[in-house]
Amino acid sequence: MEVTLNALTGEVKVHYIDDGTEKDLTERLKLPPDVSNGLMLTLLKSINPEVPETKVSMVATTPKPQLVKLVITPQGEESFATGDEHREAMHFVIKVELGGLTGALASLLGKEPPDIHVWILEGEAPAFVKSEGPLAFGVPPWRIELVSPVWPKPSKTTDKK
Repeated sequence: MEVTLNALTGEVKVHYIDDGTEKDLTERLKLPPDVSNGLMLTLLKSINPEVPETKVSMVATTPKPQLVKLVITPQGEESFATGDEHREAMHFVIKVELGGLTGALASLLGKEPPDIHVWILEGEAPAFVKSEGPLAFGVPPWRIELVSPVWPKPSKTTDKK
């Protein structure tokens, strides 16, 4: 699936394959100013963990575009280490609120989207640490974690430069 979203006009173009047939869909949605598509990690780095809940909008495509709300709640700090350095990351849970009849049916049928968990290192320069959850609707969850880089020791020829 390939999705293009024009936030200024509200036009959403979806190109997808259904039973081996390529299909295109174009719709125009009335988008609120808090649409967060493509900005989630940037937003999470800016959320005040003292606020119990933050809601933002997102255009979800399945493949028909629909506006959903993301409910972001801080779960507290969790410890982790990079090398010998111990650090704290804020754990956020992102819940998708479908709303309307779709949300009621999804809840009734047990088809609500799974929660997404994201850990952000706090401080002067907040940084992504880890996430667990689906990267798109209807796909299995992924775990994405940072790995501390290990640089090779410089060779003697590199030292002379």
